[in-house]
Amino acid sequence: MQAPPHGWVCGGTRPVLALHCSLAHGGVWRGLTQHLTGITVTAPDQIGHGKAYDWDGVSDLIGQATDEALSRLQFIGGGAPVDLFGHSFGGVVSLRIAAEHPQLVRSLTLFEPVLFAAARGTKTYDDFRAQHLQFSALVQAGHRVEAARVFHGFWGTGETLDSLPARTRDYIIDRIHLIVAQNPVLLDDAAQILRAGALEALTVPVLLVEGANSPPIIDAVMANLTGRLRYATRLSVAGSAHMAPITHAQDVAQAVQAQLDAS
Repeated sequence: MQAPPHGWVCGGTRPVLALHCSLAHGGVWRGLTQHLTGITVTAPDQIGHGKAYDWDGVSDLIGQATDEALSRLQFIGGGAPVDLFGHSFGGVVSLRIAAEHPQLVRSLTLFEPVLFAAARGTKTYDDFRAQHLQFSALVQAGHRVEAARVFHGFWGTGETLDSLPARTRDYIIDRIHLIVAQNPVLLDDAAQILRAGALEALTVPVLLVEGANSPPIIDAVMANLTGRLRYATRLSVAGSAHMAPITHAQDVAQAVQAQLDAS
């Protein structure tokens, strides 16, 4: 059973589904929603996160997340197209829904979707893959704390893992295995999101948002997606990194609102 989603009414009834990043929960969209209007945002906790049920350790994590998000999207939209927000892991799920069910998507706002496979064929991808598999090996060897330090240092908001409140630190450590579970899709596109023609066929407006200080792999991914999505706009947020929709919510809100207004 799905946990009740987070939700905010922002001066309108137009439905938006917002999908959070790994090691977070639906409540992290609160800051951004405070700067938007004309919409009602539904932000579920995705599998393994927040109050959602635990991942079973075997099933296709991204496949399950996609199925649940699709069900939620159809419910809030009543079968009509819905605006999708997705950050990181949630951005990959959002992009997959759009590629497989374009008739259900009104617009896409993607904050650094971590579909690393989009950068295959570049040295940036090769270097990142090697580094990411070293992190994955730490998780698989049971070195969860060290793995969490590595991951948070690379993708976090700038502070060290050990400087976080104990509850937040433990939340990350307890769920660090969920990152490795996504590798087949993120590194190798097991879900075939990047299959020939799928992204090129999308006719909805897409806003691609990235942090100016994010790792080089993000620039490579975003460049590929921008080239394949016909109606994509790319925005770099000065002074921010991977967590821009949380740390720089007000800075990105104007572009997000413009995307909604034009869709």
